[in-house]
Amino acid sequence: MYPYDPNTTLPAASSADITFRLHTPGAHRKIAQQFAFGQSFAPDQSQVDIFKVFHIEAAHRLPNVPAGHKCARLHGHSFRIEVHLRGELDPALGWVMDFAELKREFQPVFDRLDHRYLNDVPGLENPTSERLAEWIWHALKPAVPLLHRIVVHETCTSGCSYSG
Repeated sequence: MYPYDPNTTLPAASSADITFRLHTPGAHRKIAQQFAFGQSFAPDQSQVDIFKVFHIEAAHRLPNVPAGHKCARLHGHSFRIEVHLRGELDPALGWVMDFAELKREFQPVFDRLDHRYLNDVPGLENPTSERLAEWIWHALKPAVPLLHRIVVHETCTSGCSYSG
């Protein structure tokens, strides 16, 4: 598609050869920006972020909060969990990952958490949203190498984001 090898970094352009490079389709803005700052030109490897949202219903209590804290009492949440991936587009399929495949990979995690008392799940004895996001990351990462971030919303206004 382009008259250059996209895996090669070109040397810093001189004003004499910038005219030639500016005629390379799709590269002129990047070259012009890098030339202006004295940098060499390396074509971007396109990265795309995708995400899928899951919902779990679960009960928990936070055993380590100060006495009298409302979260020390048994309560539940309708957790909204976002699973974010980052990767290159598959040239033939045009996607990073099939959302149906991501759903299949998340299913065992869902089964371990949905309609459960989170404190009974090994590794979630103190099931804060932060610990839950980290736990989900570690459970999912081996099956989903493009995993980029887990976002857990414990309410519609509160949550956290974890990137391993």
